[in-house]
Parts: sequence; C-alpha cells; structure tokens
Amino acid sequence: MATKTKAKGGIVELIKTIVYALLLAGVIRTLFFQPFWIPSGSMKPTLLIGDFLFVNKMAYGYSQHSCPFSICPFSGRILGSEPDRGDVVVFKHPANGSDYIKRLVGLPGDTVQMKEGILYINGEALPQEPDGVFVEPYERQGPMRSMPRCENRPAADGGECIKQEAIETLPEGLQHAVLDIEPSFGDNTPVFVVPEGEYFFMGDNRDNSMDSRFPRSAGGVGTVPFENLVGRADRVIFSSAGSSMLAFWTWRPDRFFARID
Repeated sequence: MATKTKAKGGIVELIKTIVYALLLAGVIRTLFFQPFWIPSGSMKPTLLIGDFLFVNKMAYGYSQHSCPFSICPFSGRILGSEPDRGDVVVFKHPANGSDYIKRLVGLPGDTVQMKEGILYINGEALPQEPDGVFVEPYERQGPMRSMPRCENRPAADGGECIKQEAIETLPEGLQHAVLDIEPSFGDNTPVFVVPEGEYFFMGDNRDNSMDSRFPRSAGGVGTVPFENLVGRADRVIFSSAGSSMLAFWTWRPDRFFARID
C-alpha cells in the first residue's frame, strides 16, 4: 500500500512540475519574448518569408502590449530604453492592431523623405552602395503561397527572380541591405515630420512595403506611437521556405540563429 501511495504521489508531483513549467513558459513568452513568423516579403533581404524569430519585448520596456495582465497596472512603459534608428521592430498597427515588422528609420522630430528611391533624413541623402542583385526562385512562398515581385518580369515559373540590391548607411553609420524592383509611388514622397513620441518605419524591400510612407487610409501605417512598439527582433531562430515548418526539405539551415542587422 505504501508503495502504491508513493508512486501516486510521484505522478502527482510530475504533473505539478509540468504544469508549473508550462505556466512559467507562458509568463516568459508573454512578458519577455514573442514568437513571430514572417508572412510577407516587405523586409527582404533582411528577413525572408518563413523566417521564425523571437521578439525581445523588454528592449523598450514594459507596455500594455507586453504586459496585459492585471499584475501590471501601469499604462506606459518602464525599465526600457528608447529605440535606436536601424532597429528592426515589431509593432501594433495604429489602426487595426495587427502585428507588423519594419525597420525604424525616423526618430521623433526628424524629417523623412524619399527622392528618386533615395532616403533623406533631416535633409541629408543616405548613401547607397550597389551590391549586386538579390536572386530568389520565382515560385510560391510560405503558408500564404504568395509570388515574389521581380525586376525581370515576367519571370518563368521556377526561374530566377531578380531585384537590385544596395547597402544603405544610416546617419549613425549602421548599414543594411535594401532592394529596388522598379520605379514606384513610394520612391518620391513629400517631406514627413515625425511627431514627438512617434516613429517612422520602412521595409527594406522598398517597392514592396506599405509602411510609414503611406497613410493608414491607403493601407499604410503612418507614424507609429511609442506605445505600439512590441519589441526588437535580434535574431532569426529558424527558417523554412515551404508552406509548413514540418517540410524539412524546405528548411534554410544557413539562416538558423542568424543575426538580424
């Protein structure tokens, strides 16, 4: 009888341990990290459709989006730092609340403008150094099975889809790759003045991103309030080019744990 009681007690303790571990994992996920799956090509070549990453929700402190429980009674942010220009950030769309991921290019008080496909910050053109071409297969990508946009259209099914690539240098000296497909409406904009407490975001795939260049009424995001920032994306954890992460033959091992610049 004692043996059975001990065995039963061991099972109960095991179940309790599993439950506690799951609860702890849930708290960590809610408070500190959020998984994010890249659904679109707006951040190519930095992020590809099918990249899986964890967003650091503590990068800019707690907010109503990172701490939704009643144990967090505050309405603003604490313990975090101001975002830096060049950060790749997940944020809540100011109008519909859906998750977006873009690069922060404009800080509060900055002026931002695009002229002939070149980004101007506070009246100064950001240098772009040509860096060859970005090549990907012209085929359906990710769970949404979307087709990439190509400079060399019409591309043959399964053939090469080409975009011009350049290295852009931000005012602070940070560099990242951007893509150019064709002349587009977003290549020339008015001068935007970033309001205090808000930020200006753009996709690295410049001709395939509805970002702060476009008003919310036209499907863009406009400028984004600080309170809408969810966190910073620092590293790709896993990547799959197929419609399911279980399709191992579509995995991209070279992108596992790749740093996001």
